[in-house]
Amino acid sequence: MSSTPHIQAVETLLVDVPTIRPHRLSVATMNHQTLVLVRVQCSDGIEGWGEATTIGGLAYGEESPESIKANIDTYIAPLLEGQDAGAVAQRLARVAGQVQGNRFAKCAIETALYDAQARRLGVPLSELFGGRVRDSLPIAWTLASGDTARDIAEAERMLDLRRHNIFKLKIGLRGVREDVAHVAAIKAALGSRASVRVDANQAWSVTEALDGMRGLADAGVDMVEQPIVAHDKLGLKRLTDANIIPIMADEALHGPRDAFEVAATQAADIFAVKINQSGGLRGAARVAGIAEAANIALYGGTMLEGAVGTMASAQLFSTFGELAWSTELFGPLLLTEEILQEPLQYRDFALQLPTTPGLGITLDTARLARMRRA
Repeated sequence: MSSTPHIQAVETLLVDVPTIRPHRLSVATMNHQTLVLVRVQCSDGIEGWGEATTIGGLAYGEESPESIKANIDTYIAPLLEGQDAGAVAQRLARVAGQVQGNRFAKCAIETALYDAQARRLGVPLSELFGGRVRDSLPIAWTLASGDTARDIAEAERMLDLRRHNIFKLKIGLRGVREDVAHVAAIKAALGSRASVRVDANQAWSVTEALDGMRGLADAGVDMVEQPIVAHDKLGLKRLTDANIIPIMADEALHGPRDAFEVAATQAADIFAVKINQSGGLRGAARVAGIAEAANIALYGGTMLEGAVGTMASAQLFSTFGELAWSTELFGPLLLTEEILQEPLQYRDFALQLPTTPGLGITLDTARLARMRRA
């Protein structure tokens, strides 16, 4: 009998977790998050975990929690079961060759396979991507209640706890000038104690964005994330060329091909790198490499994943040479339920990375069994 470990089973779980408060974006208001978790079980007793969490059902993108689970269970899992668990690149190549699109689903599978392989080798997952250059990552917190006084109070509390001193405000539901006034009031209250950024989630037209950017720059805001629709890369370049305030591309980056197009035209100052949006860890690493080659700054983004996707992102981001705009890996802190045996460690304005093998986390399977969707 061969001693080569093989994949015995691929399981996909949907876990619905309430959020600590309504999280208001221009595309949706979230009162809970649906975590899409994937477990890969191998014949040598090792298992790996991945996550394919998205935002707001189909309001944000073309994959929903339900479609991710259905496509993994129906099309991807049969390509993996019974195959060599250690030949990760071969497994992923086969999936890529037979499954079109499905970036989030592929990311979860890739993460789970790499988590298992890193555990098998006895090293942190970051070692499979060149090794980490930092052991902690600065973490931004998103203020998204929409209430100015409440957002200021929340930011003050985070500063007092030494948990966050970088704040990103979700805007775009109101008129541009009303949004700018909301942001300006928060920046004025926090002053030099904190960095304030905004994310319009594609809500503005180019002319609205130009108007809003001037007001935000005058208020002392540091940067604007994806102010216009993702497909309008010429419009994004126009905003970047205006040189009013740094522009960050987010939804415009669906993997390396988009990254190359934005970088080649210098249509953004900053890239928000997201593993799910990039189609996986390898795709996100390529997006970051393209940005670095084009002298575009990096920001470690989030899809508001739970602990699995957050730590997968952190393991990769820890290998980036520069992270000039920090990261946003606060997803688990937005949830009311813990899914790990030991929670992730946030302190001194940063997420601390574990040094244990794989993702470095242990899922609480009993709690997941209670919380998972039937």
